[in-house]
Amino acid sequence: MGKDNKYDLIKGFKSQDKLLNLNSPLVMGILNVTPDSFFQNSRNRDVEKAIKWVKEIISAGVDIIDVGGVSTRPNADLLSTEEELKRVIPVIREINCRYPDVLVSVDTFRSTVAREAVLAGAHIVNDVYGGRFDEQMFDTVAELDVPYILMHSRGDAGNMQTLCEYNDVVMETCKELSHSVMGLRKKGVKDIIIDPGFGFAKDLEQNYELFENLDFLKSLECPILVGVSRKSMIYKLLGVGPKEALNGTTVLNTLAFIKNASIIRVHDVKEAVEMKQIITALKK
Repeated sequence: MGKDNKYDLIKGFKSQDKLLNLNSPLVMGILNVTPDSFFQNSRNRDVEKAIKWVKEIISAGVDIIDVGGVSTRPNADLLSTEEELKRVIPVIREINCRYPDVLVSVDTFRSTVAREAVLAGAHIVNDVYGGRFDEQMFDTVAELDVPYILMHSRGDAGNMQTLCEYNDVVMETCKELSHSVMGLRKKGVKDIIIDPGFGFAKDLEQNYELFENLDFLKSLECPILVGVSRKSMIYKLLGVGPKEALNGTTVLNTLAFIKNASIIRVHDVKEAVEMKQIITALKK
């Protein structure tokens, strides 16, 4: 990481008894406890199937497991809070029981789910709506005192692709994230990771413009998470589908680490970990 960034001085984020070390690249593995994720291979409906996947990605070298119970793909149905809790809490508890040393993130935009997930053993809250869906989210994260992943987005799953009008997608994304970062700081949230929100209220061209200028987001002085795994910005450009988008995903993830992103969020952990090993060796 560049020496001009304040967060470079932070060796890690403390979350309960776990240390999230951000001085080297981290791989976050996606665990969707849903029947309708856009990538079919990532769907895990029951606890045992989910735990089997967890065992595989731990063996592959995953750093963080991101557990989500609600699909946020375009036009996805909005699940009830009760159903989301039923999906994610048993899985988080089981991971915490069987693999207590593993860092777990909960992918949710509801403060109630965030609280229950942390009580069940989650260490990080990953919010795709950046506190816009639930006005209690910032207060809850501050009270829980856990790292918070703040993603840039506009609207919701039903209308986000109609909200892609920007004069300058890089500047406006940075400005909107900055406003939220200041709000979190005022609430006392210390450990903030920002996610530019690729694919959320951004069209194909805007996604690549934002990615090309990823370094600009360092002005927010927060670690950066990049989540592009098998997304439409890859498969639409290449004229394929999500199943054929692994190669393009690896290319962008490699560039993300070269651009000093701290975390990449992926479906394919083994390939991402191998890439991380190569990038780490090169940087030495």
